[in-house]
Amino acid sequence: MTVKDITNLLEDLAPLSWAEEFDNVGLLVGDPKSRVSGVLVSLDTLENVVEEAIAKNANMIVSFHPIIFKGLKQLTPTDYVSKVVLKCIQHGISIYSMHTALDNASLGVNHEIAERLGLQKVEVLINNPNLKPQKHEGALGMGRIGLLPEAMKEKDFLKHLKAVFGTPCIKHSQLVGKKIKKVAVLGGSGAFAINNAKHCKADAYVTSDLKYHDFFKAENNILLADIGHYESEQFTKNLLVGYLTKKIPNFAISLSESNTNPIKYY
Repeated sequence: MTVKDITNLLEDLAPLSWAEEFDNVGLLVGDPKSRVSGVLVSLDTLENVVEEAIAKNANMIVSFHPIIFKGLKQLTPTDYVSKVVLKCIQHGISIYSMHTALDNASLGVNHEIAERLGLQKVEVLINNPNLKPQKHEGALGMGRIGLLPEAMKEKDFLKHLKAVFGTPCIKHSQLVGKKIKKVAVLGGSGAFAINNAKHCKADAYVTSDLKYHDFFKAENNILLADIGHYESEQFTKNLLVGYLTKKIPNFAISLSESNTNPIKYY
């Protein structure tokens, strides 16, 4: 298979036209005509991920986050971005990034989060009918909202989040003694959707990268839970491995074992 064959499959799942305007998605490094010996799927493309790809004889990395986000003015090994790009070029490794195209996909990042939390009757939190092409799998847009099988006390819900996402701590807004039944989720930086979650009458909103003043927006109406950026998106690579393995079952598709979370907890 070629790089183009793999990217065609990925773009069936999440066309690049679904990405946000600010984003940098698609084939970032490599030749579409190159033959692929194996694919390594990762959340990020860092040096440890490239080393893993080399060890596993994978000459294509499919990552969620784009390693190249802003324009590169030079390619010298002076920063982590340039080091990764240079190493990939030297070893003939292609890099493909999906990011917000997969965020907006009906079966993408937030669908996976909702599945992991066991939400039922799941709908899109911020529907975007302007995304083209529209597909039959479901509505497109950011975030999801659904119902827990049974209502939970706030602290029990927070414990549930810690168990599912394997995070040692969660930043959250004031507990108000309200049962949690309707839950909104949005992987990655989701402060922009707090009002959407409140408008949909969610009991809790699970996301990441909330700032100090964002928590005031809870206004005793909703539980805001910041579980961490990496933690909220960590299952994206599992989603992609599962998808590619179904499409090309006899091909070398590997789940990256490298931890790329830059945040440590003490």
